[in-house]
This record gives sequence, structure tokens and C-alpha cells, in this order.
Amino acid sequence: MRQIVPSEWKKRFRHFLLDLDARIDSTLFSSGAGLRELWERYSTFMDRFYVGRWKRWVFVEPISEGATIGLAGLVLMLALAVPAFRETSDDDWLKKSDLAVSFLDRYGNPIGNRGIKHNDSIPLEDFPDNLIKATLATEDRRFYDHFGIDIAGTTRALVTNAQAGGVRQGGSSITQQLAKNLFLNNERTIERKVKEAFLAIWLETRLSKNEILKLYLDRAYMGGGTFGVDGAAHFYFNKSARDVNLAEAAMLAGLFKAPTKYAPHINLPAARARANVVLDNLVDAGFMTEGQVFGARRNPANAVDRRDENSPNYYLDYAFDEMRKLVMTFPKSYTERVFVVRTAIDMNVQHAAEAAVENQLRQFGRDYHATQAALALADLDGGVRAMVGGRDYGASQFNRAVDAMRQPGSSFKPYVYATALMNGFTPKSIVVDGPVCIGNWCPQNYGRSYSGSMTLTTAITRSVNVIPVKLSIAMGKGSPNPPRAGRAKIVETARKMGITAPLVDTPSLPIGSTEVSLVEHAVAYAAFPNKGRAVKPHSVLEVRTGTGDLVWRWDRDGKKPTQAIPASVAADMSEMMSHVVDEGTARRARLDGIPAAGKTGTTNAFRDAWFVGFTGNFSMAVWYGNDDYSPTNRMTGGSLPAQTWHDVMVVAHQGVEVRDIPGVGPGKRLPPDVLAAANANAKAPEVNPGPPPILTRRGANILVRVEKLFDDAAKTVNVPGKTTSNDAAKPASPSSVAFPDSFASATSDPAAPVPPRKN
Repeated sequence: MRQIVPSEWKKRFRHFLLDLDARIDSTLFSSGAGLRELWERYSTFMDRFYVGRWKRWVFVEPISEGATIGLAGLVLMLALAVPAFRETSDDDWLKKSDLAVSFLDRYGNPIGNRGIKHNDSIPLEDFPDNLIKATLATEDRRFYDHFGIDIAGTTRALVTNAQAGGVRQGGSSITQQLAKNLFLNNERTIERKVKEAFLAIWLETRLSKNEILKLYLDRAYMGGGTFGVDGAAHFYFNKSARDVNLAEAAMLAGLFKAPTKYAPHINLPAARARANVVLDNLVDAGFMTEGQVFGARRNPANAVDRRDENSPNYYLDYAFDEMRKLVMTFPKSYTERVFVVRTAIDMNVQHAAEAAVENQLRQFGRDYHATQAALALADLDGGVRAMVGGRDYGASQFNRAVDAMRQPGSSFKPYVYATALMNGFTPKSIVVDGPVCIGNWCPQNYGRSYSGSMTLTTAITRSVNVIPVKLSIAMGKGSPNPPRAGRAKIVETARKMGITAPLVDTPSLPIGSTEVSLVEHAVAYAAFPNKGRAVKPHSVLEVRTGTGDLVWRWDRDGKKPTQAIPASVAADMSEMMSHVVDEGTARRARLDGIPAAGKTGTTNAFRDAWFVGFTGNFSMAVWYGNDDYSPTNRMTGGSLPAQTWHDVMVVAHQGVEVRDIPGVGPGKRLPPDVLAAANANAKAPEVNPGPPPILTRRGANILVRVEKLFDDAAKTVNVPGKTTSNDAAKPASPSSVAFPDSFASATSDPAAPVPPRKN
């Protein structure tokens, strides 16, 4: 065998590489030549179709640009359509209905309904002709001509609205409105309108025109808690939709636009005016003549009077929201959508709560410059027995007891004192009511004076502002930032007791500058008479299907109580807060023979007035103020809130075995004169109230300088017997301050009404 020397091996390898390179170069050259030949043939072929001069700019370029823009538009439409079509991912979308709930009170009596309970039993051909025509004439005259989007109608609406400078006509077709009802919500956004358009086209490809119209008539919201024209006909006219006359059909067709605004049981004149517009539409569309609608104009529809049907609507809204969240916890395989729910509400207490709020606002609202109120009463298991979310549900459906976040003022202080008791203090611990500052913020008591040494019980009874701030600093000693560390402990206690609000950490947090929800605040106080166990606010006690099968029960499946604070601390706090009711700022809340405790609260510029209190049976919070955060006329927590609390609690304890509050002695019997004054609805204030106390920034600065002069003078003069019994604060910024609760401690008759003070 011949042996290859190294030099010969390298030479052969070099030749191999040269051969490979030559082959690659030859292939590339041949490919390039072939491609050039193909391009020349293609160019020669396309030259036959060349269009030049004017023909190019008239025909070729527009078509080319149109194709480019069209392709880009198709891509954009596809991107926009994908989110819309995701809404149709449920294969059972047509049969699926929203949650329908029938509510019962705690004793099993019906109190109302919420949600959609569809009635698809009436065929389209059984609806009266005048009802179909009135709907089409008002909502979509070209319904049977368009493809889901009425281009002409939308353009006409845009022009009309532009000329009127506002919304005068709607541009949505019936198909678009059905798409919104089936898949979307009522938010006014461009995204929702785009989805609505695509879903309308999608519906048109899946359903016939008559099927779309039938679904629209069955599932549109018609006001009064009803869905569909048949449900509305029964609610407003006590008859089936099959039997409505032209005047009633016009009134029903007028509800599609704004069911709450034009509901005849709320505003019959507005409903009749809207029905007249529908009759005009029938004539304009050519569906009827003026002579045919004349009788309906002369004899408008009369709705059933439902003013005496006093449903607890704020409570029902709260219970329905809770039920929707609860259903989400059921197994995914569970498809039932119709339920019967027994709630914790006691209708006797509910009616008493509504009456108490209305009576107080009617008598004193104008004098105090207060327009709204809210309250929530719960048992010690957290079951909400009564709820008032505002003065008038018909005027405003916003639930101030659940959804509003307001500063609690001094009613937040019990969380501070409870934290202090868990950190080495006792009710008899001596604290000094004196100046204190955190940075440039220096809280002060009402009257801008200090009372020196006092016990914690005295401090909470008199609602002194400085003491909670000093306690927050003392509880944080040993950390780099004692005030912040102390406030963190306070927030932790409030969280354990049931407050889920953000609780923003500011120096003024101990005196109630952060915001809380009223229902959470009320139930959090239940931990005091509950031996320190925190409970969750709830309205649902039992859930059953429409056939009666038990699905869920609070005592079995609900959240169990948790130990938030030691039982000894809860007892001490109850004893301390009982002095607030017996001899402090909330004497108007005293109950005859029933032990009670609580805390008043009043915020910056008297914007919010609170009383939150409890007995051995119930816990309750009451709030008065204004929706626009405007100041009241010096209304304090010891005035209307305490009186309302008293009036409702008297009814709540009727026929109930009165329980003791751990740490508090038996309830005291009130003297006859005091009892009579407490039970009587407060008389009109004798003092004519002045305007709300609003100062300009310059005026406030001047007063601050004057107050500093008085403070300097007070340091050198000891005034015997000078005490304060109210809470106020002078903050660095006007948004973090708690004001006096009441002037009850200075009145000779503790049960007498507390009138507004003159400026």
C-alpha cells in the first residue's frame, strides 16, 4: 500500500476545494442567467398590457391604489373582528341566559327579583301588528333592508346630531342593539361600537330577520326590572303583550331608548310624551295614518300604579351582586341560571330604616344642608338585616352604603385604640393631651386647646384628636420611622377586623382621613361585641334552584369567623365605647334598657357625619352628607346619625332577646324625660343655621396665624376646668382632618336635638 506524504495530501485537498468553488460559481451563474431570461420573457409578456398616458391615471393607478388600501383595510378589519368574535366562542350562546334570581326575606317572604328571566313562549306572529310597527318605526325602519348595519340610518343620525350639537338620534340598528344585549355591556367606547358592528353582521349570517326581531323583543331591558315586551306589558299594564292596544304599544316601544327615564311607573308624563313621539314615527314611516293614531293620542295608556310596592331596591342590588360572585364559585359543570335566594333582610327593620332616614332629612336636611344618607345594620354573624343606599332609589341607583368611599373621621379611632390595647396600653393608661407634630402636620383638638393628662377611656369618650396620633407614634417606637410603623399596625388591625378599603398611609390616618365603605365599617365593629371575632358582611343565607334543590347555605358553606383581636381587648373596647353613648358625644343614641356602644365621626368641613355603634345583637353604621362632597352646616356624628341609629335600633330590638355586650354592664333605664325626648323625632333646630363654613386659603392662613398667637398665650396661662369633648384637626393640607362629632357634652339635655351652630 502506497503511503501518502503530508505535502501530497494537502495538494489533493486544495484541488477538492477549488473544484467545489468552481461548481458553486457555475451554478450561481447559470441560475442568474436563467432568472434573467425568465424576467425578460415576463416583461415581454406584460408589455402587451401596458397602459400609458391618461388611461394609466384614470384606470390603472386608482385600481392599484384601491387594491392596496383594500388589502390593508381587510387586515385591519380582521384585527378588529377577532376580539368581537371571541364573544361568540360559547356554542350555547343563543340558549344561554343571564342570571335570574327571586329574593326572599329571612322568613321566606318574596321581596323582589333581579336579573333576566326570559319568556320566549310568545311566537313573533302572536305579537300585535301595532307593537311590531311601533318598534320598527322607532328603532329601525330599514330593518328588513340592511345587512345588520344601517349605513343610511347611521349617516342620517350623524348629520342630525352634528346639526343639533348633541345626541338626538341613535344610529344603531336593531341587530346592533341585540348584539350589545347578548354579548356586550353598555360602556360608551369605540371598542364596544366596533365589536357591536362585527357582531351584528355575524348575527345576520346566523339568524333570519324574524329571529333577530323576536330575540330583540324578548331580551331588551324595559325598565322596572323587566326584560322583554311581554314582561313589561305584565308589569306596566297587567296584561300580556298579545293584548296591548296601540297607545300601550307606543308606550312600550318608547322604552327601548331609555327605559329608566321613560318608565311609566316612575314618570308617567314623560312616558306619554315619548309615546307621542312613537306615534309620530309611525306616521312618518308610512306604517299608519294620522287618523289611525288619533285615538291613541286622545286616550294615552294608563300604567298600573306601583308606588306602594316598596321593594328594598338598594338591598336587592347588593344581594344580586353578591349572588353573581357566588355563582362564579360553583362548579363549571353547573349550568343552572335560575335561583331562589333567601336573604338576611328583616323587612320590618328595613322599613324603619328607610322611614328614619326620610324623616331626619325631611325635618333637618335643609337646616343642616344635607341631602343624602346611608346606613347598614347587620347581626353579629355579618348578615345584613337592613340597608339604605340613599334617599331615593328612583332618583339615584348609586348605593352609598356599598359603593361610596367616604372618610370616617373619628369613627375610625376604635381601630387605633384596639391596636394600642394589643401593644401594652390599658383603658386606664394615662396619656397626655398636648401638642404633637409629624413633620409639618400638627393635629389639634376642637377649641385649639389641650386637657393635659387623661385615661384612654376619657380620650375616646371626649373624642380627643391628639391622643390617637400620639398612640400611633408610641406603638412604633424602636423602628426607624415610629409614626409609620405605628400606622402600619393600625392598618393591620383594621384589615383583620374586615376593612378591605385601600387605607392610604398618611399622618392623619389615626383620626380618620382615609376612606372606607359603610357596610364594611358597620360589620367590622361587630368584632367588639363578638368577642374579637371578625365576620364578613353578606346578604345571602340560602340558595336554591327554581325546583327547590338546595345549592348553597351560609352557615355551611360561608366564610367562618376569624379571631381578629383578643377577646379581652374586644371587651375593654366595648366598655370604653359605651361611655361615648352614655356620657360622651353620642348620647342621642342611648337605648332604654339596652346596652350600647359606638363612636361618632365628623370629617373636614363637616362633609361627612357618622355614627357607628353596636349592641349585643346588632352592629350598625349611619352616614349623612352630600354626594358632591360639599360641606354640611356643621352637622356632627352626634346629631342626625346618632338619632337615626337610635330610631332604627329601637325597632330592630323589638321581639328580640337582648344580649349583653361582653365587658359592658346591663343596659340602663333612662329617666322618663330623657326617654321621651329620645323617642320623639327631633324638633326643628331653634338656632337659625348660617352658611356652610367655607374659607379661602388666604383667610385660613390668617386664622392659623391668629390661632398660633392664642396657643402661645395659652402656654403661659393655666385655665382651670378647661376641657374638650369634640374632635377636630388642623392639618397641613385641608384634605386630612377630622372635625368635632357633636356638642352633646355641653348640652343640659343629652337627648335633645343638637342644632347647627351659628358661624
